[in-house]
Order: sequence, then C-alpha cells, then structure tokens
Amino acid sequence: MTGARSVTVHTLDHGPVTIPEPVWCAGHPDLPAEYRDDVHHTGPAHVVDYDGQALLTAELVAFPFGRHPVPPSLYVEITVPGVTLDPPGLEGLAAVLTEAAAELQRLALRLAVLRAGGVW
Repeated sequence: MTGARSVTVHTLDHGPVTIPEPVWCAGHPDLPAEYRDDVHHTGPAHVVDYDGQALLTAELVAFPFGRHPVPPSLYVEITVPGVTLDPPGLEGLAAVLTEAAAELQRLALRLAVLRAGGVW
C-alpha cells in the first residue's frame, strides 16, 4: 500500500488498533467502536441513478482483519425499483442498465490495476 498512512481505530475486542490506511480510503470517522473483524476501508461510492433513485452503488472496500480477510474488492448493491413502463420508459431503463454495466466494467479494470500494485 504505497502512500499509506496509519490510522488508529478503536475496537470493542482489541482496544485501539493502528492499521495502514490506503490512499483510496475515505477515512474512519469517529464512530462507536466495532469489533476488529469488522474494521474496514471504504472508498467513495460510485452511483448510477434511474429516475432520481440509486439503481447501482459500487464501493471499494477492504476488510484486513476479517475471519477471511478481504483484499480490495467492490461491494455492489443493485436496487431495481418496481415500475410500469411504456416503450420510451423501457428504452430509458435499458440505457441506464447499459450505463451501469459499463461502470462495473470500468471499476473491474481499476480494481485489477489496484490489486496488481497500481493506484485506484
């Protein structure tokens, strides 16, 4: 993690834990303490909207202390609102879904570069 700085996170089971924080991490706000297994890094969220609602959210995460540590990965949440659409509405939804797929492909490439030692 080149360029990483250290951050201390307070945990319920291990007290203060100092960990390297990757440059892509959005930080660790002073939240109530959590268990060390749950300590994680998160990057800024990438959101694809449809009709004013988040259709897809993708966020870079890493869980260095989990029972099964998770290296930098993408947490993806897809929310498909129930709607009734006419032909132009269906075309609009298809365009947004295509945009969401393209965003996931871009993020997959960025993640591959990061995991190979590059930067996010």
